Amino acid sequence: QVQLVESGGGLVQPGGSLRLSCTVSVVSGSSFVINVMGWYRQAPGKQRELVASRTAGGITNYAESVKGRFTVSRDNARRQSSLQMNNLQLEDTAVYYCSADILLISSSDGVTRYWGQGTQVTVSA
Repeated sequence: QVQLVESGGGLVQPGGSLRLSCTVSVVSGSSFVINVMGWYRQAPGKQRELVASRTAGGITNYAESVKGRFTVSRDNARRQSSLQMNNLQLEDTAVYYCSADILLISSSDGVTRYWGQGTQVTVSA
């Protein structure tokens, strides 16, 4: 069983900052490889979109709308991804979902994308 646990969401004023964290948990005894960990968001009335991602090797990708404001980081040993969000704006309001592309060695399913439970980020004056 794989679980992604998110934390760090909340209410912030425009221009403020939040840091989201996502930790991957795998049942004891399982062998696995985590490649890409990413962050997606879904705003009211909109489709889910990629915000940022980072590979285990450090390659990053950002949505144009967040470049220069958001930074995604990885701690491979801790199986953790963090999203530092600075200068938050009203349009950043959304539920943010962590993702992890994981290969379970014992699984016949190949690489599977797992999702966190989502954490609400609300930017409001």
